[in-house]
Amino acid sequence: MNRSWLERHAYVLFLVPGLVLYGLFMVYPLGSSLGYSFFHWDGLVRGSFAGLENFRAVLTRSPYQERFWGALGHNALFFVSTLAIQSTVGLALAALFRKKWRGFGFFQTVYFVPYTLSMVVVGFLWLMLLNPTWGAFNQALRAVGLGGWVQPWLGQTETALPTIILVNAWRWLGFPVLVFLAGLQGIPDEFHEAATVDGATGWQAFRHVTLPLLAPVLGMMTILTFIWDFNAFELVFVMQGSSGNPYYATDLLGTLFYRTAFGDSTTGGEPGQIGIASAIAVLMLLLIGAVSYLGVRQMQKRQVEY
Repeated sequence: MNRSWLERHAYVLFLVPGLVLYGLFMVYPLGSSLGYSFFHWDGLVRGSFAGLENFRAVLTRSPYQERFWGALGHNALFFVSTLAIQSTVGLALAALFRKKWRGFGFFQTVYFVPYTLSMVVVGFLWLMLLNPTWGAFNQALRAVGLGGWVQPWLGQTETALPTIILVNAWRWLGFPVLVFLAGLQGIPDEFHEAATVDGATGWQAFRHVTLPLLAPVLGMMTILTFIWDFNAFELVFVMQGSSGNPYYATDLLGTLFYRTAFGDSTTGGEPGQIGIASAIAVLMLLLIGAVSYLGVRQMQKRQVEY
């Protein structure tokens, strides 16, 4: 009896290494951050119990209040802009690649390769390309007669965040192309043939047949993009540092958390505010978890079967 039970549950042994690693690197940091958020702590010695004081400081006390709401707004812009670019460009490229014209495999690889690169590598690459003095991007603008457009893209508050958003969208573009292509290939041809027989134009078939059937894919892309963009850190850290230069124009919740936890002379705060930084991390977790849950619920309600 005991041997039979062991044989039926032997798979648990194979799950143990994964569960240990997940608990060590995911569950424990999340749990400890939640605990730290209720204490005064300068990073060296944990102080007295603070209750909700750290959360109150983040949401209502200067300079954390201005930095938190500013970073939250940048994250929202980061998400909306990236989603718009990926949805339109990614879907257009996927529709183009679906026809499998000659040489489409080469272009499919070209658009997918950036997705395989590390975000740190992408950041350093574009940091060199956008160098205002010798960067290839400004040199290319001068070469094609657009010298008037040359400017320090990462050095101005007006252009720094849009530039990083475009770099981020370029890096992630391969993934939505792949997902949209799989979604398009999963739609039976009979649907488009029926629309053609009924006299629908190409746009009408896309608007009333393809797009509704792609709604689950679009919903999944929206949720994943939201989670990724509200966790964004590496790209901004590599290209602009933890201070969100210039003048917090590229500051995100991830860089604000890092700066608050480990200190930064430009924040106006004290170095090593682990308790307040943990409160920021908990607020990020609540925001991402709540929006993701609502998004999944909406997707389940509108699930399409064909």
